[in-house]
Amino acid sequence: MPTLSPAARLASAVGLALTACLTASPAPAAAAGAGAAAEDGAGLDRYYGQRLGWGTCAEGPADAAGRDLDKAGVQCADVTVPLDYAAPRGRTITVAVSRLKATDTRHRIGSILLNNGGPGGPSVPSPPVVRTAMKEVGARYDIVGFDPRFVGRSTPLDCGWTVGTSWFSAGASRTAFDRQVALQKGLADKCRAADPSVLPHISTRNTARDMDVIRGALGERKISYLGYSYGTYLGTVYTQMFPGRYDRMVLDGAIAPDDFGPRLLKGSERENEKALADWAAWAAERHDTYGLGRTRAEVLATVGRVVAAAAREPLTVGIGADTFRIDDSQVPVLLFSAIGDDRDPTRAFLGEQMSVLDKAARGAAPTSLSPDFAATLRYLLHGDAQPSGVQAAVICGDVAAPRHPEVYWRDIERSRTAHPLFGPLTHNIGPCAFWDRPREEPTQVRRDAPVLIVAATGDPRTTYRGSAELRRMLPSSRMVTLEGANRHALFGRYGNDCVDDRVNAYLASGELPSKDQTCVKRP
Repeated sequence: MPTLSPAARLASAVGLALTACLTASPAPAAAAGAGAAAEDGAGLDRYYGQRLGWGTCAEGPADAAGRDLDKAGVQCADVTVPLDYAAPRGRTITVAVSRLKATDTRHRIGSILLNNGGPGGPSVPSPPVVRTAMKEVGARYDIVGFDPRFVGRSTPLDCGWTVGTSWFSAGASRTAFDRQVALQKGLADKCRAADPSVLPHISTRNTARDMDVIRGALGERKISYLGYSYGTYLGTVYTQMFPGRYDRMVLDGAIAPDDFGPRLLKGSERENEKALADWAAWAAERHDTYGLGRTRAEVLATVGRVVAAAAREPLTVGIGADTFRIDDSQVPVLLFSAIGDDRDPTRAFLGEQMSVLDKAARGAAPTSLSPDFAATLRYLLHGDAQPSGVQAAVICGDVAAPRHPEVYWRDIERSRTAHPLFGPLTHNIGPCAFWDRPREEPTQVRRDAPVLIVAATGDPRTTYRGSAELRRMLPSSRMVTLEGANRHALFGRYGNDCVDDRVNAYLASGELPSKDQTCVKRP
């Protein structure tokens, strides 16, 4: 599978930082009919019956990604869906889809739909990579990627943020937290100003409705599904809204449905601390390369000194046009974004970053940054001219968040003693505190679903506890556990043959294993 660019890695990592508000928003009376009408197909025949105009994926001579898809044999199309499923004759938007058709047509199983998480992650580029991950069984499927509403090649939304994410730490002081309150309110205001008419219709339930329209437009009675991270929540919602319309479903790095919302990271501090400590042990063995300490404790102490120095005064790194100032609201995000993958290349990239920050904290003169580190900081601190805000729009459109800043401040202060580094990140305020309330109630899991759940015991993003809870809620499901890995998203991405083989056996046969399965991380 191709390696993500540093900016994409950061976007993906923080994109999985979804949080849960424990109080659901009551749905307005007008919204209740919206779900019912959409789920029984009322007024939607023209969408389900549309004929897709499959063709080139390249959107112009400068579209290198589209040309690569064309070369791989992928076709692209746009699916028309209603903006508001309660008003199917009203405004429409498009959802971009891609398809790599089955080559073993005699044994074709059907279509499998992909979602890479986020929310807000595109999957139009993914069919060739997933075909490789699926090995022999991949030839028996039409592999279909889609960019969810307002993502990527679909009808766009850009809130015009000047930062790449809304996920930051609250910092060490009340003053730092107050800056976060102002920042997060500003991010919400920018989305409201960008296009207030679409924000009420950006939600997981509407994305699930779009998925079912895609199923219908593909001519499939049932559709299979592979979802990572947030994509596991989307898949779970689909099973509840459209029972009987899915075939084989793989949920990798699962979210417990009751945990999804603006504060999902609460409760993941120990997993992140464990992943950071394991990275510190790795870095200590490479002290001659990174200079961060010769023991795990020494490396962790260096991290603590860097964060404390950034709290006193922002650290200056880089030179020329790539000069950046990094404070203690941002250093934990860099750590968080890297420790969701325990493979050597990602660990080395974090070692490089911390080495640069450590030198800055000790007063060394700034030097030029590697292109990867510079790209990461451009995305985090300036947005790097990429469309912004969809992730927040989905999360805030699903579950209401506490609105008063003091709720967050009290949680932050309580978390500091046990979790001084990650507590202020996982409990921080976000734009959902300033968002309009959701149009619909969150989806409740009331139906069993025979799905395959995949999880690593050390996953610091969507914790293993969340996957185990989803397994409990879906008695007919089965779970493949990878022991010993601090890794988020496994199938076809981590290189564990045991995990990959079990997933592919299920996709080939449609038969879940008779009991849960356990794999072990290779040395």
